[in-house]
Amino acid sequence: MAAKAGDNPDSLMTLATVFCLRNLRKTMCYQGFRSKLCMRSDIFLPSEICDKLVNTYMELVHTDSNFEPEESFFQLFSDPRSTRLTRVQLREDFVRDRDLEAIRKQDLIELHLTYCNSLSSRSLKTLSSFRETLVSLCLFGCNNIFYRKDGAPLACTEDTDDEDDEIPTARQALETDFSFQGFNRLRLLNLGGLPDEMEAEDLLKPLRSLTSLGLSNVHLQGTAFLTQWKDRLASLVLYNVDLSEELVSTVLELHLDISRESRRNTKFKMTRKILTVIVQRLVHLVSLDISGHIMLDNCTVPHIEEAMGRPSTEPCKSSIYPFQELKRPLQFLGLYDTTLCNVTHIPAYKVTGSKNEEQVLNAIEAYTEFRPELAHRAINQLFDIARIQHCNQLLRALQLVIAALKCHKYDKSIQVTGSAALFYLTNTEYRSDQSVRLRREVIQVVLNGMEQYQEVTVQRNCCLTLCNFSIPEELEFQYSRVNQLLLKILEPARQDESIQRIAVHLCNALVCQVDNHHKEAVGKMGFVKTMLNLIQKKLQDRTCDQVMEFSWSALWNITDETPDNCQMFLNCRGMSLFLECLEEFPDKQELHRNMLGLLGNVAEVKALRPQLLTPKFIKVFSHLLESKADGIEVSYNACGVLSHIMFDGPDVWAMDEPKRDAVMDRMWEAIQSWDVSSRRNINYR
Repeated sequence: MAAKAGDNPDSLMTLATVFCLRNLRKTMCYQGFRSKLCMRSDIFLPSEICDKLVNTYMELVHTDSNFEPEESFFQLFSDPRSTRLTRVQLREDFVRDRDLEAIRKQDLIELHLTYCNSLSSRSLKTLSSFRETLVSLCLFGCNNIFYRKDGAPLACTEDTDDEDDEIPTARQALETDFSFQGFNRLRLLNLGGLPDEMEAEDLLKPLRSLTSLGLSNVHLQGTAFLTQWKDRLASLVLYNVDLSEELVSTVLELHLDISRESRRNTKFKMTRKILTVIVQRLVHLVSLDISGHIMLDNCTVPHIEEAMGRPSTEPCKSSIYPFQELKRPLQFLGLYDTTLCNVTHIPAYKVTGSKNEEQVLNAIEAYTEFRPELAHRAINQLFDIARIQHCNQLLRALQLVIAALKCHKYDKSIQVTGSAALFYLTNTEYRSDQSVRLRREVIQVVLNGMEQYQEVTVQRNCCLTLCNFSIPEELEFQYSRVNQLLLKILEPARQDESIQRIAVHLCNALVCQVDNHHKEAVGKMGFVKTMLNLIQKKLQDRTCDQVMEFSWSALWNITDETPDNCQMFLNCRGMSLFLECLEEFPDKQELHRNMLGLLGNVAEVKALRPQLLTPKFIKVFSHLLESKADGIEVSYNACGVLSHIMFDGPDVWAMDEPKRDAVMDRMWEAIQSWDVSSRRNINYR
């Protein structure tokens, strides 16, 4: 049997790491003084394990709402005699100054900090602790790290108060004392998003040995200083940097990225001449990204003159004139948001663009981490491919969209387009090719989006995507979480109608054919009250639609053999709403069937039957015995309610009217009138 997409199991290392992180006190830690988490004295962990622990911890914090972060987690790695860290990747506001300070004694080789806006200049001092060992450093999007908090000096003590870790309400004084002096081993540096007030030239001057430099979205006062690395630099990223012909003719490296977001204004214009100069001068070029640039003059071979045959990567056949001078095909060529991506022959093994699925997936892969604005547009194009055409690289597409949603949990545009793409990538057409594990990953990122955003489009996309799964079976591993999120969606009195309808449908499906303990747990979350609130709103609007019918159906399901939920129904004015619905919607057969089915569940609970034994309710049930709605369904269910009441005997019948015998006679007449050959729907809702 062929393996399904994404069916590879997690490694033992991964499974053990996640288990330890979820059970720190039971595995390698103990509760110390003032409940501080401490590493056991008999444990020594090598760098391979420590790196995995820290990086997996960060992933769990950002992607698993059930995971509880530890206040003193990074303190576990403060002593290099028992723990060794070498490669650490931290991201977003969760990371604080004191977390970096906790690991300052480690000999880090790689430190990647991405969008860590809670860090201040205190962390620059910590960076200096790694200057003798650090080879790769990323500070992309760490906008506050070059600013002091409350005018504090760069130096800080180990006893700095935790309150200083709060994100500053406004930027304070610019830090001017920090220098990369002494970072002699540093080879790879990413300063994307460096504040305009910082002089990149002064900051970078001490770094003589860089081989890779990222300056995306950085304002450069001058570019001559880049020539100091002309014989060494292998990669230069200048995404969204204001270019000039002088700059382009200055640098010499293996990977050149001068792409830009096409919607940004720039004085620099790409020409055939400039592109030719780049190819001629950079003789060792293996990677080039010119995405977003508009070509001022035609540099493509006329279609009638193009080389015959299948698309080729050979430079001599290139449909782009300047690339015919390449010595060999490029490993990577970024042509996203340019007209050049549409030509036939492109001399590169991997191309970003919008011409076909391969180019779009390459764009998502290349731009997700540091260019969410481009990744967002590429995912939107993938959405169109999956919706209108057919996605041929399903596993890769799903994995890339999942990765983008995880990486940019707080980016609304990514969440909107990503959740929309997932809806089409998980529908019936592709379902048979997807493994259980892959579909669970989809469910988790969808729930992450629902948790983070109350915005209508995200909520609708996420709910629609969940409808592509077998419910409740495929959602049972996140059963409590998904119910809580759906109930939260239904809380507002005036919710978007389409979202309300989908959410109620999902709620109904989730309490159908599940164990009673699941129903009881959901009941305690406020399920019964939420459904009744929806019903009350529909009554106020005098509307009987799918939301109304689904709400009663959901109550029918959740009260089945669960006395506590039946009690909640009665306590929350359920019977009053039942009578109001009967009066307002006398001809809605499906509604009547659902309501009577629910009351049958309530009547099964002996302790609750006295609350049904009132003249008003008995008259209503007796009247419904004669109903021909939905075949015999309504009459049958009404008779079922009365049968339970009759079972308690004449002693409990305390009312004068109607008479017990008279009601029993009407029950018998109803039973006699039923068509015994009729087919009943006995499946649970």
